[in-house]
Amino acid sequence: MNILLVYAHPEAQSLNGSLKSFAVKHLEAAGHQVQVSDLYAMKWKAALDGDDRTDRQAEARFNPVWDSQQAFAQGTQSKDIALEQEKLRWADTVILQFPLWWFSMPAILKGWVERVYAYGFAYGVGEHSNTHWGDRYGEGSLAGKRAMLLVTAGGWESHYSPRGINGPIDDILFPIHHGILYYPGFEVLPPFVAYRTDRFDAAHFPALCAELAHRLDTLHNTAPLPFRKQNFGDYEIPQLTLREDIAPGRSGFAIHQK
Repeated sequence: MNILLVYAHPEAQSLNGSLKSFAVKHLEAAGHQVQVSDLYAMKWKAALDGDDRTDRQAEARFNPVWDSQQAFAQGTQSKDIALEQEKLRWADTVILQFPLWWFSMPAILKGWVERVYAYGFAYGVGEHSNTHWGDRYGEGSLAGKRAMLLVTAGGWESHYSPRGINGPIDDILFPIHHGILYYPGFEVLPPFVAYRTDRFDAAHFPALCAELAHRLDTLHNTAPLPFRKQNFGDYEIPQLTLREDIAPGRSGFAIHQK
């Protein structure tokens, strides 16, 4: 299997750094091909701006969607964006690894998504009509690939439980799972989350690695999160609202899973 690990932590000697090294060695020992995009080490440019299009006129008004579309279609994206898109095409499975900072991914990883997910590559694809609203949410250019989040959190697991003060971890990660990964077509695997990492010590590291190893060994057959596909009858089109007879009287993130 070809596996791309997109890694976002600034310190190589952190717990995240150790988990990344373990994951790469474990996957390679199992016979997988692995590429790592270490965003801090790469000094990845996080900001989406006019410089991402190499043929853009300096005086022209910058339009994020239009410029992204034109650059992708004409092959005038900046080289770093095109290289990451090639890695995504190559990969069978993508792992996004990051610490949970302020209830989301670090800005550098969000910037990777904003720049690499170009119009025509990850969005704006497929037929748009009264019966089919684009190839997304279960379809798209990344359909057939799998993705998983590898996340560390400083809080206790109970803080992220269904009644925990921080909110359920499934709800916190929903915008990433459903919006960033499922939207362009990935099958999204349940996340691997390590808690209380600010109090982690070396004695507990082997057990954590054993848990991670099991998840890595089952990337190919773990059942993905059962998100509903957009164009397969569950949603009214073009309103894109869930049919009234599905999960009646309910709302929230959970209704978008079967």
